[in-house]
Amino acid sequence: MTDELRLDDALTRWSTHERSGTPLLVLLHGYGADEHDLFGLVPYLPDGIAVASVAAPLAPPWPMPGRSWYPIEGLDGRSSQSVTAAAEAFLRWVDENASDAASVAFLGFSQGAAVALQALRLAPERVDAVVALSGYAAPGDLPRDEELAELRPHVFWGRGTHDDVIPEALVAHTAEWLPAHAELSGRVYTGLTHSISEEELGDVRAFLARWLERVATA
Repeated sequence: MTDELRLDDALTRWSTHERSGTPLLVLLHGYGADEHDLFGLVPYLPDGIAVASVAAPLAPPWPMPGRSWYPIEGLDGRSSQSVTAAAEAFLRWVDENASDAASVAFLGFSQGAAVALQALRLAPERVDAVVALSGYAAPGDLPRDEELAELRPHVFWGRGTHDDVIPEALVAHTAEWLPAHAELSGRVYTGLTHSISEEELGDVRAFLARWLERVATA
């Protein structure tokens, strides 16, 4: 399954053509959305970065529109193996498109957040920061988790008190797993559903500004 999944380069939206030597933020949309969904966040992000919004490799079952990173239906829905396969496909895209970036960060929403965190676990040396919004860390162990716990990359995790999409068991697992494997920051937003608020975007902008400060002083 891993070799079959590929992201379509032709669908990627870029904020700029001038990308070499610039910090790169990659946006990973949620289930049923597409590469256009998160691109509207670009005006809320710090200056001085290139932004790429990628399209997930799968189509969800009809009549759901958009695309998906992995199935959520059936007995194998949200399986760690499916999340890993999507993360491996995403990392192939990163290898092919981000080799000349000054630094790479991921911002994922829902499914995209799960894939972003799984990609961090698979290849912690390739990413310098992750923003995970309304998402979760997939259960189960991966070979480089101990290394990740030593590296402690910077992760922002934001979610709402009224988000009824992500199962409570996955939220509880993430709340325990992330602090043990990352330099974690973030907030739980009162009244927020499975969505992104302006207040959250302000916190994301501040988190990414600190990422850029670390890049500048590295």
